[in-house]
Amino acid sequence: MKIMVQKFGGTSVKDYAARCKAAEHVRYTVSEGYKVAVVVSAIGRKGAPYATDSLLSLIDGERTKLDARELDMIVSVGEVISTAVFTELLKKKGFSATAMNGPDAGFRTNNEYQNAKVIDVKTDGILNAFMQNDVVVVAGFQGLSKEGHVTTLGRGGSDTSAALLGAALGAERVDIFTDVAGMMTADPRLVKKARFLKNVSYEEVANMAHEGAKVIHPRAVEVAQQAHVPLRIRSTWDGLDELGTLVSDRNLSIQHYRSVTGIAHQIGLTQFSVSTADYSSEKIFDLLASNHLSVDFINILPEKIVFNLKHEEAEAAKRILAEKKIPAKIIDDCVKVSIVGAGIMGTPGITARIVSALSRKNIKILQTTDSYTTIWVLVHQKDLEEAVNVLHDKFLLDDN
Repeated sequence: MKIMVQKFGGTSVKDYAARCKAAEHVRYTVSEGYKVAVVVSAIGRKGAPYATDSLLSLIDGERTKLDARELDMIVSVGEVISTAVFTELLKKKGFSATAMNGPDAGFRTNNEYQNAKVIDVKTDGILNAFMQNDVVVVAGFQGLSKEGHVTTLGRGGSDTSAALLGAALGAERVDIFTDVAGMMTADPRLVKKARFLKNVSYEEVANMAHEGAKVIHPRAVEVAQQAHVPLRIRSTWDGLDELGTLVSDRNLSIQHYRSVTGIAHQIGLTQFSVSTADYSSEKIFDLLASNHLSVDFINILPEKIVFNLKHEEAEAAKRILAEKKIPAKIIDDCVKVSIVGAGIMGTPGITARIVSALSRKNIKILQTTDSYTTIWVLVHQKDLEEAVNVLHDKFLLDDN
């Protein structure tokens, strides 16, 4: 049995026209001899009646009195509605199809409501359904807890559902359909010269996703990588033969010629520089951790520590440090710009070129660090667009 997994995001099922385009992709894949497991997100985005944010607005959002288990009861509804609506459309179009919610499809999770981890995917139900149907439509983003309650997997969870299902079913590929035609070398809203990438490694896409690229959730990439299941990032609105970006194990023949794959960025960060003269770095990090604050972009120096927090967490950190009378130099409105590429490791001069390119534009580097596939620089928010463009021009003008 040949199996393909296709995931359609909220914009791909937002209305009748979008769902019909999605159905065309399903029909083409069935015609090629595949059984298709379709994973769907909730219909539309914020403002649409059954989008996750719209459902949360019914119970006062963050001010709700519901606990995490009860919250999962309402936020899981959007995907269930989407599943039923898309299955109805497929049946009207003559498909042999059936619908399943996350628990029906075999997703078993821990009890961490709102951000559950999948511990097993029991595929018997789907495989049995494939005996009578060409298509099984599955509600993404959800599973069943050890206690028998519905759980949700956190934002971006439908991508993870699709990757897990692809791994469990031994699918030939997982296609992630969205409103863009694939992975790009940078955010096209900021970088007019950004281009699509035909091939990219799991590591590169995961790093791009972690650092702000929105096309796929990093956890989904990590799942696919562990199972060696190829992913394709595709546009629902493109032609049936437009295959977007292939994400797979690193192809050395390609990577050899490409030191940098893309430029990603995260906005809304606050930088903290805290002296360790009176408080050790261990005590400061313990203090932040005990208040559920997860720091990012860390430099530990003999005389101080430097770290970053997102805006909401930064406000809490400011209060906590002030209460403990721990002085800190704080810079708001920062942006982390990430230079990502599997070929960075072992390539001399990358950092020098970054510093040179930014210095020529008088862009101040507030902080920097690196790993074997990523180099990060922190700059002021006001310098974001120029920084991303100058680095893109520096590293990505050649064909990929």
